[in-house]
Amino acid sequence: MLALIAGTGRLPQQVVGALGVRPLVCALEGFLPEGVEVDRRFRIEHLGSFVAELTAQGVDEICLAGAIRRVPVEPGLIDAATMPLVPILQQALAGGDDAALRAVMGIFERAGMTVRAAHEIAPELLPPAGVPTRAAPDAAERSDATRAEAVVAAMGQVDIGQSCAVRGGQVLAVEGVFGTDWMLESLRQRPDGTGGILFKAPKPGQDRRADLPAIGPETIRGAAVAGLNGVVIEAQGVMVLDRAEVIAECDRLDLFLWVRGAGE
Repeated sequence: MLALIAGTGRLPQQVVGALGVRPLVCALEGFLPEGVEVDRRFRIEHLGSFVAELTAQGVDEICLAGAIRRVPVEPGLIDAATMPLVPILQQALAGGDDAALRAVMGIFERAGMTVRAAHEIAPELLPPAGVPTRAAPDAAERSDATRAEAVVAAMGQVDIGQSCAVRGGQVLAVEGVFGTDWMLESLRQRPDGTGGILFKAPKPGQDRRADLPAIGPETIRGAAVAGLNGVVIEAQGVMVLDRAEVIAECDRLDLFLWVRGAGE
């Protein structure tokens, strides 16, 4: 039996739609998904009890899909089953996103559950390499993608983000704790005018079963507001939500989408 641990956004809905049998949909309090009815909500302070409940219900697989933020832990609300997990949770909350997710996945795995990736369940979320839009990157933008790839790889070494904006070889912005949308919004009044690319890719060595980067229509609109010319994503490394709408938005806004293959 599969349990979907859902976060915010559209990804949980698309994962549910790809399954032949509806999973048990669970969500951390305060982070409800779009378009999916949640069967079970839980608090981080009750994680131990929640895992035990899943085991009792026969859950042997989980999928983490959707966005969540780090939440403060209320010590007075921690139940007995979660108390042994406190050192793991403290370490997870103190680390970067990848380290935190590895720690949480480890809790479920030690309970006998297999972690499945969202793109394993819904492989259509990973588009093939190429440029599916009317607009296409020019030579300068392809060079910027090479530069941005190196920047995101360096960021990943310290577990701080999965995207950046580059123009003319210069870094305009990098993704931090507030995410890609916030980064794009910060470029709304950029002093250099317009141009450049948004580049998004997984971190080197990232556990791809969770937090694989994703873009959607909102990303395209955010890139346009930021004055960028296009979006570059790593082929087989970035999920595209609502792909047809993403391509339509790119064409409407005269932006390109380049699904960049290895070595391009």
